[in-house]
Amino acid sequence: MRKLISELRDGLIITKRNIMRYVRLPQLIVISSIQPIMFLTLFNFVFGGAIGAAAGVDYINFLLPGIMVQTILFGALQTGIGLSRDLNAGIIDRFRSLPMSRSAVLTGRTTADLIRNTSTAMILLLTGFAYGFRFQNGTLDAFIMVLMIVAFGYAFSWVAAFIGLAVKDEETSQLAGFLFIFPLTFASATFVPTDTMPSWLQTFANNQPVTFAVTSARHFALGTPSNGAEWKLLAWIVGLLVIFVPLSIYTYKRRV
Repeated sequence: MRKLISELRDGLIITKRNIMRYVRLPQLIVISSIQPIMFLTLFNFVFGGAIGAAAGVDYINFLLPGIMVQTILFGALQTGIGLSRDLNAGIIDRFRSLPMSRSAVLTGRTTADLIRNTSTAMILLLTGFAYGFRFQNGTLDAFIMVLMIVAFGYAFSWVAAFIGLAVKDEETSQLAGFLFIFPLTFASATFVPTDTMPSWLQTFANNQPVTFAVTSARHFALGTPSNGAEWKLLAWIVGLLVIFVPLSIYTYKRRV
C-alpha cells in the first residue's frame, strides 16, 4: 500500500509538471484548440449542405460527436511525441536520478494529456453549441458521451506512448502516429454515414474502433441506434489498456 501511494504521488507530480508546461506555452493551447474548430467549421459549412441529407439529421448534430472523437485521438498522439521529446532532451535521464517510480513518467504524461484533451473537447463542444448543436437525450447521456470519448482517447494515449518509446525521435513518432490514426478516422463514420461508402470499405469502416466510438457518441447525444457499439467500444478500451499499458512500461524500462 505504501508503495502504491508513493507511485500515485509521483504520478501526480509528473502530471503537474506536464500541465505547467502546457500553461507556460499558451500558443500550444491555442493551436491545439483552433485545429478541431477549423475541422468543425469547414465540414459543417462547406460540406454540410451536401452530406446533411445523407446523414438524415441536422449535419452539425451528426458531425460534432465525430469531430470530438477525432480531436481526442489526434490529441492522444501528443503523448508519444512528448515522451520522445523528453527522452531525446535528456529529461528522462534526470528523472532516473530522482527517487521516484519509473511508471510515474508514463502515468503522469498520459494523465496530463487526458486533462488537456478534455479541455479541448469542451472548447469544441461549446463551439458546436454556437453552430446549433443540441443534445437530444438529456444531461446524463451527454455526460456519458463525453466520458466514453475521453476514455477512448486515454486508451489511445497509451498506444501513442508505446509508439513514442519505440521510435528514435519525435518527428518519427508523429508520422507513425498519424499513419495509424488517419485511416481509422477518415475511413469511419466520423464525417459521413458508412452506408454511402463502397461495400468493400464498409466492411472495414463498420468494424473498427473509431466507428464504434462515433456511433456510441451519437447514440448518447442524439438517441440514434447504436447496435451495441457502446459495448464494443468498451471492449476496445479495456483491450487497448490491457495490452499497451504493460507494453509501454516494459518498453520504457528497456529504453531508459
